Amino acid sequence: MPGDGTKISNTGPMRIMGLIDTRKTEERENHTRTMEGILKIVEITVNLLVLICVGAAQASVAGFTSLGGFGSFNLNSAYSPFEGTELREVRELDMQFTQMRAPCVYGGVAFSLTAAVLTLVFLVVGAKPIQQLRVGLLAGECAFNLLAGVAYIAAVGLYLHFVSQVNSTDVCKRRERLYARRGYTSMNCVVQGGDAAVSLFGVVAACLYFASFVVCILAIRTVRAFQSHMAKAQHSPKSSIRHRNVRNHRAMQRTSESSHNVQALATLV
Repeated sequence: MPGDGTKISNTGPMRIMGLIDTRKTEERENHTRTMEGILKIVEITVNLLVLICVGAAQASVAGFTSLGGFGSFNLNSAYSPFEGTELREVRELDMQFTQMRAPCVYGGVAFSLTAAVLTLVFLVVGAKPIQQLRVGLLAGECAFNLLAGVAYIAAVGLYLHFVSQVNSTDVCKRRERLYARRGYTSMNCVVQGGDAAVSLFGVVAACLYFASFVVCILAIRTVRAFQSHMAKAQHSPKSSIRHRNVRNHRAMQRTSESSHNVQALATLV
């Protein structure tokens, strides 16, 4: 009987220690989710910067007679550096050049906008207390972060490759010579500052997504640890009560058996 009392009295400190561990796990998960939320806000911002830089890069190389590849306009002769057949030729080259770069614009806008929207979705969906988080949701978020990081690296490589191919065409070189005659050396066939900015922010976005992937893995481990602590906390009182009921039942059986034996002896006497 003293041993049973010792076991029963030990359940209190064990439950307190379990609650402390659960509380620490919850605080650690909240800290992890806060870090991940900050990363996602920065990721959305960088995606928007990529979007802006894609448009700015296209506008900076569009030339004097093209609206970024989406149309053309006629310059007033008083402000135009070109005249006559030279103006018609440069207008045609501007249109051809910007149309050749159009896939970079469409692809960059679609990619960065999709990444920003999906990141926002995971930010909103994941803004829950640890009790409501599911490992499956976190696993999907981790997969998205990994795929987004790899996709950004591949997209930056493809973007620079495509820009280099367009810059190496005869259209770009003829256009560069026409503008150089009038002293406009910025319309050259090299990677422009806007394209470099797109690549830079793309690499930054990839690094942020890889960092979010690592933080997401830590979040999954923390959620699993929290769920394990909660399961132990829920089952430990039930198990102690069950063991106490078994011990009481056995004690009652021993008491009834001893009373039966006493009655039997009294009958014999």
